[in-house]
Amino acid sequence: MTDMSLLIQMIVLILFIGAFAGVLAGLLGVGGGIVLVPAFFYAFQTLGFDGPQLMQMCLATSLATIIVTSLRSVHSHNKKGAVDWGILKTWAPGIVIGAVIGMLTVAQLRTSVLQGIFGGLALIVGLYMAFGRTEWRLGQAMPTGLGRATLSPSVGFLSVLMGIGGGSFGVPLMSLFNVPIHRAVATAAGFGVLIAVPSVIGFLLVASPDNSPPWTVGAVNLPTFAIVIAMTLMTAPLGVKLAHAMDPKPLKRVFAVFLILVALNMLRKSLGL
Repeated sequence: MTDMSLLIQMIVLILFIGAFAGVLAGLLGVGGGIVLVPAFFYAFQTLGFDGPQLMQMCLATSLATIIVTSLRSVHSHNKKGAVDWGILKTWAPGIVIGAVIGMLTVAQLRTSVLQGIFGGLALIVGLYMAFGRTEWRLGQAMPTGLGRATLSPSVGFLSVLMGIGGGSFGVPLMSLFNVPIHRAVATAAGFGVLIAVPSVIGFLLVASPDNSPPWTVGAVNLPTFAIVIAMTLMTAPLGVKLAHAMDPKPLKRVFAVFLILVALNMLRKSLGL
């Protein structure tokens, strides 16, 4: 039988996490997953739901929330004509393949390994946010042929290993290949759908982790998914209003430092230090 006091603590923690992720997403335009995964991990660990598959559940539940937020984002951006459907359609097969391979990989790895992977990749993302320049270019157009065949699965694969949508890798990638930033952000939301849908279907079919929270189906915790979606939908507009009221660029630098510290702590934990 579920311990009601533990369940209440879990709900309160997830409410705060969802509200924070929503404000941050609206304020800085960053994907929620990069905040949700470590937040889920620390919350569930604090509540006593630790185990060798804890990170697997955090990644899967984060990806489940990305299905809803990415679909909403694509719809909003598409009404403004900002989504580049040409890029989305041609990159879709590779991204989906990479996402499926990523899900199968995550399902075989233990928490300590996944912590190390998340920490390493989050460190790269944080350093890019801190020191990246909008004028950096690798080419004047998105790659085709072998370049696309290599990069598109990589985006899907690496995103699932971090439990994130298309923003953290897709936006910098498209910017480096001369896609205007507003179009890159809109199209990356579509990447998020392509990454999250096939991976979450797979995660729903795996065995639930040992010592998982109540109402966990496969590797996805349903109450956490529902609460986070409700909170982010309510608080993201607040973040957008704040973004219009202040300059978000310095805040992005602060968030980059925060993300680097979170990444380093994940790496420390993965090494058992």
